[in-house]
Amino acid sequence: MPSITHIDYSARIQSVHEETNPKYYQLISDFKKETGVGVVVNTSFNVRGEPIVCTPEDAYKCLMRTEMDYLAIGNYLFDKRTQPEWAEKGDWKEEFALD
Repeated sequence: MPSITHIDYSARIQSVHEETNPKYYQLISDFKKETGVGVVVNTSFNVRGEPIVCTPEDAYKCLMRTEMDYLAIGNYLFDKRTQPEWAEKGDWKEEFALD
């Protein structure tokens, strides 16, 4: 899996057990049914140069200003296509200096 493999061919894999995290386990199981892949990538939630997402408001803003398609928060799933048009017209890439 190239997306999760480091240059030295290692990876930091975490397993999810139904008994200890039933919602996340179900999400991964459903994803596997849809795609045939029983893996999700868990990474820091931000875009390059921006601070880490800390609130639901930050997460929604990131959804609407980037190429993300969906946002899951708790029991809610936001499909960007069904959200009201984002009023902000600026380019988020210009807001923060890239590292």
